[in-house]
Amino acid sequence: MSADGPVGVTFVDTLKKSFVDVPIDAEKNIETESFLEATESLVTIFDVLGPTAFKLVKDDMLGNVAKIRKRQLEAPGDSATLQSLVVNELKTKKHNATEGLLWLFRGLQFMYEALSRNLASESEELSASFNAAYGDTLSKFHNFLARGGFKLAMSACPYRKDFYAKLSPNYADLKVKLQEWLDALENIVKILKTFLESKEAKW
Repeated sequence: MSADGPVGVTFVDTLKKSFVDVPIDAEKNIETESFLEATESLVTIFDVLGPTAFKLVKDDMLGNVAKIRKRQLEAPGDSATLQSLVVNELKTKKHNATEGLLWLFRGLQFMYEALSRNLASESEELSASFNAAYGDTLSKFHNFLARGGFKLAMSACPYRKDFYAKLSPNYADLKVKLQEWLDALENIVKILKTFLESKEAKW
């Protein structure tokens, strides 16, 4: 959304589904459909960051969402939560959706690190935050070509002030809502990290 949008409305308010609203039960099982919708909502931020430069990143994340949703539609009774979807898929000796979730987790971890770092550092430009986050997360899993594509995207990040102005006309209001959204994403990332490192998520 643009800076001349409705007063008080932020990027977070425009999301179809926020990570804040993703149900997580007492055993830390994450509801599949809400998670997928929240992730699809997150990738709309790439249209603000730069739809051309970040096309590779956006397409990668949406491709992994599609792998998980395909399995969910094939076996809805076994896929209510991400954990049950993975465990039941692995029983079939397949791991397409599980592998998709692993890569999606890595992408979400990258986005959490980049955005939370930038929000916490008022003087740091987006390109610096994204590069640092990439170095800490995705870069270790990427080959030379993928690293080049991501580096190109991050060098095309807009200036910090322009980016936040597009997310909301009111930075103070935006910062509060963005922090809540990122806190919820952080919790999901932590849960997924523990689960994906466990034996039951290995193929």
